[in-house]
Amino acid sequence: MSRIVALHWGRIEAPLRVPFKTSVRQVSTLVDFPVIIEANDGRQGLGSAPPTAKVTGHTEGAILGAYAEIAAALIGRDADDLAENLRALSHSIVANSSAKAAVDGALHDLWAKGLGVPLWKALGGSGGSVETNVTISVNAPDVMAKDSLDAIGRGFRTLKTKVGLDPEVDLQRLTAIRQAVGKDVTLRIDANQGWNARQALRMLDAMQEKDLDIELVEQPVPAWDLKGLAEVARQSPVPVVADESCWTADQARRLMDDSPVWPNIKLMKCGGLAEAKRIVALAEIYGREVMLGSMLEGKISVSVAVALALCRGVATRLDLDGPALVVKDDVVGGPEFNGPKISAWEGPGLGLAGVTNFQLLGGSGVGNFDASRFIVREG
Repeated sequence: MSRIVALHWGRIEAPLRVPFKTSVRQVSTLVDFPVIIEANDGRQGLGSAPPTAKVTGHTEGAILGAYAEIAAALIGRDADDLAENLRALSHSIVANSSAKAAVDGALHDLWAKGLGVPLWKALGGSGGSVETNVTISVNAPDVMAKDSLDAIGRGFRTLKTKVGLDPEVDLQRLTAIRQAVGKDVTLRIDANQGWNARQALRMLDAMQEKDLDIELVEQPVPAWDLKGLAEVARQSPVPVVADESCWTADQARRLMDDSPVWPNIKLMKCGGLAEAKRIVALAEIYGREVMLGSMLEGKISVSVAVALALCRGVATRLDLDGPALVVKDDVVGGPEFNGPKISAWEGPGLGLAGVTNFQLLGGSGVGNFDASRFIVREG
């Protein structure tokens, strides 16, 4: 029987094409904390989590500290008993959904490698490809219009535009973008909790009057304002998607009980694939569409979400654009990102070979992991 003998974790960074700006934060570098689960048969499972203190409360210290706690619960276990390993992960530490999602991804990678198939196939997917939107950060109207045209030039046909700083300027931003890109491009908007319910409804009505053709609005009100979210969802002329208000299946059920809201599933919120699939099942029962999204994440963790997205019927809207936002992707292998198109891979598990930029930070257990071999040399 193959056993888990060690967990290792580190850091990778990648500069962004343009600063990532929302109503709550601004960053110019994508930071991820990969975790590697090592089995005594030589297999390695990869996962990763980004620090998103302004959104989840999960800092670098919280993620790395959680990895150490989780390692103690997993080392010595059967590497191929996915169900028991996920149960141990769930009970290893309270909360800490980002770190749990990273380890969940690594456990699934390890499991699928044991089966000798890509993770998307192990989950019941049929391969092929899916398409993601791309994020346009909140800026001055002319800057957002320029960034939108740049995205169109790279092949994207669906833009998720960040708003929520000032309602009146938000309207100018969206007007400038629509005038720049024309009518054939799909616009989604994400207020990142930036409005109150009254502002949101007024803004959505104004967008209708200006014929801005907005497909949907994501998290228009503060995460805690569930009453306001339900009010907007009931009266909005376009679908309302719950992001920061919707982490778990229980929260999704309560939200869908109360209003016609759609859930936005992010592995870093729900803690991994099992809870994500529960939300998908609930949405199907309620007859709701699903957005499958991500934080500002690199290719390792996004690949786990892509594996789920490649399963038919899981999601109708994808926001998995982290690898498209960096100047250069340092993660080798896995899904191919070509503009909006994300294609399935053929290698086992996540199909990832390593990274070109990795800093080992710590670990637990005794294994044969060599950080220098994990780094793929360029050229």
